[in-house]
Amino acid sequence: MLTRKQHELLLFIHERLGQGGVSPSFDEMKDALGLKSKSGIHRLITGLEERGFIRRLPHRARALEVLRLPEGLDAARSRTAPKPKFQPNVIKGDFAFAGRDVAPPTPTPAAANETVQLPLYGRIAAGTPIEALRDNSAFVDVPASMLGGGDHYALEVSGDSMVEAGILDHDTIIIQRCDAAENGTIVVALVDEGEVTLKRLRRKGNTIALEPANAAYETRIFGADRVRVQGKLVGLVRKY
Repeated sequence: MLTRKQHELLLFIHERLGQGGVSPSFDEMKDALGLKSKSGIHRLITGLEERGFIRRLPHRARALEVLRLPEGLDAARSRTAPKPKFQPNVIKGDFAFAGRDVAPPTPTPAAANETVQLPLYGRIAAGTPIEALRDNSAFVDVPASMLGGGDHYALEVSGDSMVEAGILDHDTIIIQRCDAAENGTIVVALVDEGEVTLKRLRRKGNTIALEPANAAYETRIFGADRVRVQGKLVGLVRKY
């Protein structure tokens, strides 16, 4: 059985998919249900997914699909249900903007406009190693063209030890999950099962060197059994 908010959200998503084939954004869902934060929407979506009402589609923006409606409620009834309070105000213009619900006047390739929501797991040190803090309610939108195959997540950089590689404090980095990487690759490395850092990986025999990209910092060398690769850098997002 669904809660009242889960029921409202499911109908809202179903209605929006029926209107334009694109599910609403987290902000639109939050406003429609009168919630104060997107973390509440994340919990409702997780609950609906666990109960088999919806599923999330990988590597697609606003990637939700309604699998079924509550018992006794068919698609026709859902279309005649009262509309949520939220009514988006759209300013029409000649903008080709990724993620907007308004189609541009000149069709553009889908891949060029497509964005993907990645989990933002917290801050990672690019100076003194700190433990990455997971926050399953935080997400970041990135262009789908930045991603290849596999699983990805995002981290916020803390520190300046990678500035000569073009990675600055407060940048958002895109990481592809992996447990091995070639020499010279910038990786997320877990040291002694307790420290997580962003560095360039160098292997030599049974040792691993984690190199900074800043002359003010020293290279750290460990036994191979003390370092585990948790992903490699594949992209970067910077706000000005």
